[in-house]
Amino acid sequence: MGKLFGTDGVRGIANKELTPELAFSVGKYGAYVLTKHTSHRPRILIGTDTRISCDMLECALTAGILSVGAEAIALGVIPTPAVAYLTRFYNADAGVVISASHNSVEFNGIKFFNSEGFKLNDNIEAEIEDYILNPDKDIEQLPVGTDIGTLTRVYTAENDYIQFAKKSSDIGDLTGLTIAIDCANGASSKVAPQALRELGAEVHVIHDKPDGTNINLNCGSTHLRALREFMAELRIKGTPADVGLAFDGDADRLLVIDEQGNDVNGDVVMGILAIDYKKKGLLKHNTVVATVMSNLGLTLSLRKHDIQVIQTHVGDRYVLAKMLSGDYVIGGEQSGHIICLNRNTTGDGLVSAIGLLSILKESRQPMSELASCVEILPQVLVNAKVANENKSKIRQNEDIIAHINALEAKYNDNGRVLIRPSGTEPLVRIMIEGQTPSQMQIDADMLAKVISDRLG
Repeated sequence: MGKLFGTDGVRGIANKELTPELAFSVGKYGAYVLTKHTSHRPRILIGTDTRISCDMLECALTAGILSVGAEAIALGVIPTPAVAYLTRFYNADAGVVISASHNSVEFNGIKFFNSEGFKLNDNIEAEIEDYILNPDKDIEQLPVGTDIGTLTRVYTAENDYIQFAKKSSDIGDLTGLTIAIDCANGASSKVAPQALRELGAEVHVIHDKPDGTNINLNCGSTHLRALREFMAELRIKGTPADVGLAFDGDADRLLVIDEQGNDVNGDVVMGILAIDYKKKGLLKHNTVVATVMSNLGLTLSLRKHDIQVIQTHVGDRYVLAKMLSGDYVIGGEQSGHIICLNRNTTGDGLVSAIGLLSILKESRQPMSELASCVEILPQVLVNAKVANENKSKIRQNEDIIAHINALEAKYNDNGRVLIRPSGTEPLVRIMIEGQTPSQMQIDADMLAKVISDRLG
């Protein structure tokens, strides 16, 4: 990763790390690099999530885009995967999203899609970053007069995306299903309930009233307790939900709660989709692409269906790169980023949800039974808070190395230990997989304390 671009674009605390000045530069040089070979006036879509800083950053980003003569097309609040789709649907030269995804309100981010709806590769991001960080390397001549870019607004973006997402239902009708949704007070707040209702489902919604400050606040895919409690209330009222869907702030993630209140993570959803795809002859090379954070149970469970799992580094960009290079159709992360390349070019929470719901209705099974196709091994995840500049120094500290080596030896025969720096936050993530969750929690907490004490 570069100095500015992490695993998912440029991200930081808005107005402190991600300033309007930086947003202007990202817009200016991002637009220039992505469109410098076009022979027409470039068109770049801009979408946002619901956090309060989006207005400030959108103005600065737009100004940067217009300064190089491109046309900025504002879509308003809309899911990240919608921008990926609409970039292709509107025949735009690029798309950009202002969002910090699952992060809390003080954070924000900027990420680009190319004209084909794919996130940028490392080389393109490095070129953009090189312009931003080197003031002496500037664009030779900026446009003036009538060559300066213009801003237009599109008011049909939400509906255009909804109609696209609905087509991801193989059966085209979800009548008879009762669904609970947690929209995280984010970008899915309008599109997800509307799409599912148009497909015939009975929909009950929480956290669909964003006010600029409440995105991901004790809700959505990072706080499943709220959805679980909502589903319990529906049962008490006599309107039990068949399934609960939890999106994150920009709706590129999906996590699920079954009818009994149990969590169904991204690994399980991938497994369900993969088995269904194989039955229908859609699973290319009988392969699923996951990350090193995916549960070993996914690999073991899919092996029973003659499906192999290939693992990559953590980050949906790496999953996508492997999918493209190997011509695979399903990939994703335990966190709920699920990519179905026959549907969209990036992780799409709503598309994943509609695909899952179609399988649920076709199978005539409860969600808990459908999810039993993947047997998840116990796993503990702990975050160690560290300074951003120290995230890459884990293997340089002898005390930390000694603790990691001891844990790896301890779990070598009946589990595994994974330590990795977060690509988007000042954290080091610790994952232990094994058979004894209580001891795993103690071990993970101990290692997290050591890392935070040494690198915090």
